[in-house]
Amino acid sequence: MSRLMKNTPFDDLRPGLEASQSHVCKADDLYVFAYSSGNLNPMHLSSEDGDGDGVPEAVAPGMWVASLISAVLGCQLPGPGTLYHSQTLRFVGRAHAGDKLIATVRLVSKGPDRQVTFDTWVNHADGTPVVEGEAEVIAPDRSVSYDSSTMPGITLRRHVHFDRLLDLAEPLPPIRTAVVAPETPDSLGGALLAARHTLIDPILIGDPVKIAAAAMEEGLDLAPYRIINQPDHRQAAAQAVAMVHEGAAEAVMKGHLHTDVFLGQIVKRDGGLRIGRRLSHVFVMDVPGLDHLLLGTDAVINIEPDLAIKADIIQNAIDLAISLGIAEPRVAVLSAVEMVNPAIRSTLDAAILSKMADRGQIRGGLVDGPLAMDNAIDLAAAATKGIRSIVAGRAEILMAPNMETGNMLTKQLTYLAHAEAAGVVMGGKCPIILGSRSDNEKARLASCAVAALHAAGSAKSARSSR
Repeated sequence: MSRLMKNTPFDDLRPGLEASQSHVCKADDLYVFAYSSGNLNPMHLSSEDGDGDGVPEAVAPGMWVASLISAVLGCQLPGPGTLYHSQTLRFVGRAHAGDKLIATVRLVSKGPDRQVTFDTWVNHADGTPVVEGEAEVIAPDRSVSYDSSTMPGITLRRHVHFDRLLDLAEPLPPIRTAVVAPETPDSLGGALLAARHTLIDPILIGDPVKIAAAAMEEGLDLAPYRIINQPDHRQAAAQAVAMVHEGAAEAVMKGHLHTDVFLGQIVKRDGGLRIGRRLSHVFVMDVPGLDHLLLGTDAVINIEPDLAIKADIIQNAIDLAISLGIAEPRVAVLSAVEMVNPAIRSTLDAAILSKMADRGQIRGGLVDGPLAMDNAIDLAAAATKGIRSIVAGRAEILMAPNMETGNMLTKQLTYLAHAEAAGVVMGGKCPIILGSRSDNEKARLASCAVAALHAAGSAKSARSSR
């Protein structure tokens, strides 16, 4: 959107002219200022407790508040072409993340060489002062305009949605989780990290010698945890599944073993964890700059799903999204185009799946398709294509036409858009935590938080249906 700024040249300036600009101080502003200025004082960061009192302060840096004065001078009065000569500042109050601030300048006098003096101040919305001072600037000598829409955008690599999931999950009782083959520092460390955050109560199934070696390498204490001696990975996975059936475990977590060995015991018809619906994997993604969680499915299990399997995949993702607090998830069934084309099977499937949702064969969410990626997540793209849909541009779940597409999509979001991705397998008797060796600490915790929240949501649904 165009934002044209115009200035007031020196000859047109008169004492008494005044301009103001309001700005809500956001947590992201404080991080941008910290990185651009090098001032990493934790008193100014919304996620940190800078003085040790147990409460994050998020105090707006004084020089950031003062920069709001510079914004009025440079954008409004005198406007584009203005240069600072001097600025005095008296800090008479404090501002914090979430506060609305109003910066004002009033022209006092004009001097030689286009030098202009302004009274300057920044107040809270209720008039409480924060900063007072005086600015001397060199005013422009001619009319200048500038379209600020040409400025590049900024996206911070923050993962606030995962932080919220962790906050929601940590008060819950830890779920008893059978961890299969946690025999390397990363696989064991991830499980015990989740245990320290009270997300899971791990039962370690594998080779005790390898588990002990991994713990020693990471400096981890195994004393609080139960270890079941089962060096054979296939048998370890089978034992984890059996523990779920016995009620001894409420979730299963993959450690350091091949995914096909792990899932082989879970999907087998006799004694596995199937409950009649097709198992599918769901990535829960925290994409910087996106104001909601984004779920992607299926990128791991179902290679070329047919229509019936796709319906199960969507239902699994909807059920998980509801457990994570999304009341009526919006599902975009993706294809290369947004129009039904008989030559492209995924567009036909998408249209049928949308109608199945309309008729109640898929429950709990809003399903639309076919949608291309752009008009699934971007309102402007949907409007440009003339698509009228409550899902288009607002999708919270992206259903890929096959595993290849889903895998490429989620990895692009991870490595190009800097998303964090948590992963669980849905459609079974319990949550199945399926992480990757490349997962960092936040992703490992988030996967366990997602499993804990889904387990809690499923238990609540079961109680209410009795």
